Amino acid sequence: MRPDARAWFETRTTAAPSLDALDLEVLLRAKRRGQHRVSVVLPARDEEATVGGLVADLHEQWVQRAPLVDELLVVDSDSIDATAAVARAAGAEVVAAADVLPGHGSRPGKGEALWKGLAATTGDLVVFLDADLLGDVRHFVPGLLAPLLTDPQVDYVKGCYTRPLELGGSSVPAGGGRVTELTARPLLDALWPELAGFVQPLGGEYAGRRSALEQVPFVSGYGVEVGLLVDLLRLSGLGGLAQVDLGVRRHISQGQEALGRMAGQVVSTVLTRAGRGHSGGLLTQFRHDGTGFVPHSTAVAVDERPPLATVAEYRARLGDVVVG
Repeated sequence: MRPDARAWFETRTTAAPSLDALDLEVLLRAKRRGQHRVSVVLPARDEEATVGGLVADLHEQWVQRAPLVDELLVVDSDSIDATAAVARAAGAEVVAAADVLPGHGSRPGKGEALWKGLAATTGDLVVFLDADLLGDVRHFVPGLLAPLLTDPQVDYVKGCYTRPLELGGSSVPAGGGRVTELTARPLLDALWPELAGFVQPLGGEYAGRRSALEQVPFVSGYGVEVGLLVDLLRLSGLGGLAQVDLGVRRHISQGQEALGRMAGQVVSTVLTRAGRGHSGGLLTQFRHDGTGFVPHSTAVAVDERPPLATVAEYRARLGDVVVG
């Protein structure tokens, strides 16, 4: 690791306290003093099995019990299950991705839901969490917010954690994050070695200032996290980024073929950010049908939304909210 990346890791990585050890009053005072408004956004597609419990925990702790969160929004990304109904019953506001900035249409992908979620909320501080998290993760929210509330130079905070791999009924304590270790980290270390201090560059738990997030594009697919990291490095510099150790992150692991498609989108995003393009934009994978190998291709070319600050419909809506 480069000396600057190591120094950054050692000085800009903090540990999120447990709820029992959290000095909540310090954060609430900082929120009041800075006149901050906090939005939590969960992008969700067919997550009825997990989103209800997650939303209920966050709503009870940070909306009802301690007023740290002002908006708790689930962005439903074309779910075919009861994700929207379950999330709404648990206490979240729910919007369909297609209904946000309707003049700009709708595209598939996680990054699209994040972009629409940023557009649909009004907080000057925005926390993003994946909707498939398992277990008690209530401390994620104050953990990610703390650097933003206490250090005005920080624009963006990434969560890091150990990631158990749970497949087929078995669990490996730290076997998750396969796309990170086999794809994203080698590419980032080669092209942006100053980012080597980020433990989970593809992690879905992070927070940022709206003033920074609305200045960068959002890749519509699974390349969104690595795209944001590189773009915010360019916007805010390494000193504007921070990292918080959230402990352990458990979620529903995906199979090898799905991870391959994610890796293809990450590679495409990294190459585009590095100015090297991605010829063809297709990932070819193979399945064996019992007789022989059958190729099938998936589009992985970068499709991204522009910075929201450049979108007139967003500026007009946000202006109306602020004026109102």
